[in-house]
Amino acid sequence: MIVLKDTQDKVLSVLQAVSGIVERRHTLPILANVLIRKTASGIQLTTSDLEIQIRTTAELGGDAGDFATTVGARKLIDILRSMPSDQTVSLESSASKLILKGGKSKFTLQTMPAEDFPLVQESANFGPVFSVPQKTLKNLLSQVSFAMAIHDIRYYLNGILFVAEGHQLSLVATDGHRLAFASSTLDVEVPKQEVILPRKTVLELQRLLSDAEGAIEMQFANNQARFSFGGMEFVTKLVEGKFPDYNRVIPRNHHNSIVLGRTALLSTLQRTAILTSEKFKGVRLNIDPGTLRVAASNAEQEEAVDELDIDYNGDSIEIGFNVTYLIDALSNISQEMVKIELSDGNSSALLTIPGIDHFKYVVMPMRI
Repeated sequence: MIVLKDTQDKVLSVLQAVSGIVERRHTLPILANVLIRKTASGIQLTTSDLEIQIRTTAELGGDAGDFATTVGARKLIDILRSMPSDQTVSLESSASKLILKGGKSKFTLQTMPAEDFPLVQESANFGPVFSVPQKTLKNLLSQVSFAMAIHDIRYYLNGILFVAEGHQLSLVATDGHRLAFASSTLDVEVPKQEVILPRKTVLELQRLLSDAEGAIEMQFANNQARFSFGGMEFVTKLVEGKFPDYNRVIPRNHHNSIVLGRTALLSTLQRTAILTSEKFKGVRLNIDPGTLRVAASNAEQEEAVDELDIDYNGDSIEIGFNVTYLIDALSNISQEMVKIELSDGNSSALLTIPGIDHFKYVVMPMRI
C-alpha cells in the first residue's frame, strides 16, 4: 500500500512540524517514532514525549484505505533532507517495514506497531476556548521567554505563567534576577485562569507559530493546556506549583526616569559587554543630568567606557547590572524608545515602553 506520495518539500515540512519534541534517545524507544495514521480524510502525524503531544493532518496523496504504523522520525527527516526538494517521494508499507522511495533511491525502514504508541491522556475538563492571532502570541512569547529560568530547583520558574482574565491575556517569566511581563487584549471575555507552561512547550510553540494570518485557539485545564492552530493540535502538561506574585515585584513610583533610543542604548551595552569577563557580566551605569556612562572591566585590567547624551535632570545614580539581562530585553522589543525608571543604586530598575503599558521588565541590580 502506498501510504503517501507527494513532493519532498511538502512531506518534509509536515513531518518537521511535529518532530521538534522527539528525542533521539529515549527510555521508551517508540517515542523516537512518529505515529502515521491514514484515513479517508487524509494522513495524520502524531509525536509525543509523554508530556507534550503534537498532531497535524495533511493531504499527502497515496492509496485509499486505512493504515497505521510508527517509524523513526529523525531518520525519516534525515533521509528526506538528503533528497531534492522538488522530487516526488513515496512511502509504502511492506510487512512490518516502510519503504521510502525517491528518484532512484530506496530506503527500507523498521516500524513499530501503532497500538503501542503511548498517546497523551487528554483532560476531560478543559475551560472555555479563547483565541488570539498567532502573530500576537508569538510576539508575547518573544517579549518574555528570555527571562525564563533554566534547570532551576524552583521548578515553577522553568516556564511561563499564562494569566487569562476578562479581556486580557498576560504572560510572565522570571528567573529570580529579572522579570518580564507582556499582555494583549482578547476578543472575548474569559474567567480568570492561571497556568504555567513548561520551558520545552514554550520553545516549541515559538518554533511553530507563524507571522501569517490566522488565530491560535487555547484551552486550559488543571493539569493541561491545548492549543489549535494551522491544522495542528498541541497538548501539553502544565507545571504544578505557585508562581511568585509578579505584581509585588514590579516597582511603582520610581522618581527618576530616562527616555532614550533603544538602538543606541543596545549598541552601547553590546560594545561595553565585550570587555566583561565570561563569568562576571557586570557593567556599571553612571547616570547624571545629561549623560549616561556605561563602563566595564575584566580580570586582565582592561576597561571599556561609553557615553550617551540623555535628556535627564534627576538624581545622580551609580548602579551595576548583569549586561546580558539588559541586552536580552532590548533585543526582544521592537519599539524605538525605551523608558528606564530608577530609585537609587540598590533598588531594581523598571524598563518599559513610553505610552504603552503592556510590557514591563524588572531587573535587579548587582554589586560591582
